[in-house]
Order: sequence, then structure tokens, then C-alpha cells
Amino acid sequence: MFNLVIFGPPGAGKGTQSAKIIDEFNLAHISTGDMFRMHISQNTELGLKVKELLAEGILVPDSVTINMLEEEVNSKPDVAGFIFDGFPRTVKQAQALDEFLTEKGAKIDLVLQLEVTEEEIKKRIAERQKVSGRADDDASKLIKRIDEYFQKTVHVLPYYEQQGKLVKVKGIGDIEEIYAHISKEIAAFF
Repeated sequence: MFNLVIFGPPGAGKGTQSAKIIDEFNLAHISTGDMFRMHISQNTELGLKVKELLAEGILVPDSVTINMLEEEVNSKPDVAGFIFDGFPRTVKQAQALDEFLTEKGAKIDLVLQLEVTEEEIKKRIAERQKVSGRADDDASKLIKRIDEYFQKTVHVLPYYEQQGKLVKVKGIGDIEEIYAHISKEIAAFF
């Protein structure tokens, strides 16, 4: 089983590149953002709580996110591996993911960090907001989301770097050129 974490700030291109990885390597995509949006659209109890937190630009508590992620992984026992998109966002989440995967006889094999400037992030999210209408892309929430990433989430990178699993990829430029670099890194595991 091959497991990959795709990492980067909001608007870095994680979803775009994940779709390409899925097509080429047949991995199951787990996006905590997609899971949250599904719960929100279905007005579940979790969805209502997540909607409230996201509206304030606050991360969903680790325990909720981890339980939801474990449920999703367990629902796909026959896949070749997973792409974790938007998770982990804290060192505690990374440790919990490692413990969970170890119990399943698996591990995180590779962490890809998409490096994108703050200026580019703001430009991309402004464009995405015009099309998606996502509440979490609203300009008033954007600064808080970016700050959250650089103040909290970025601290996960040294955790994986110390394990020799982190690969940094320039996330600005032609989508296909960025993907060619990503594909080469992943292919080394197959």
C-alpha cells in the first residue's frame, strides 16, 4: 500500500494535482475539505458544527477530523493506497495518522509540499471563489486561512522531513510541468 500526503497552503493546487495522481496511480483520494463539505451539504450534526467553525476560519478539532478520516480509510479496504489532501494539519494529527496506519500495517510513504507564494495563493483563491462560491474562499476568511496555515499547519513539515519523507515541489507554473515533477517522485515508489 502506497500512502501520500499532498501538502500546501489553501489554493496551492492540491486538489488539481491530486486528480492527476489518482488517474495515473489509482490511489483513493481523501480530502478532509470534501468530507466536511459533504457533511455540510447534507446538514448532518457534524456538518452544522463544521460549517460554524469554517465560517469563523477555525480548524475543525483534531478528534473530529481524525475519526472522520479513519472511517473513510476503513470504508475502502481494497485500494492500492491513499492520497491525504488537507490532512494532517497539525503534528498531533500527523502522529495520529501514523499510529492509525501502523495498526493497519501501513505508513505514509511520501509527503509532497507544493510551494506557492502568498500573493499567488490570494490570486488563485479569488479566481476559485468566482466559480465555486465556496464560503471558505471568501476574501474576509482568506487571510485567516492563510495565517492558520503559516502559523500552525506548516509545523507539520519538519515532522515528515525528519523522517526523510518530505519532497518540495515548486507549485507555481504550468500545471502539467508541476505534475511531471510530482509523477516522477511518486513513480520512484512503484
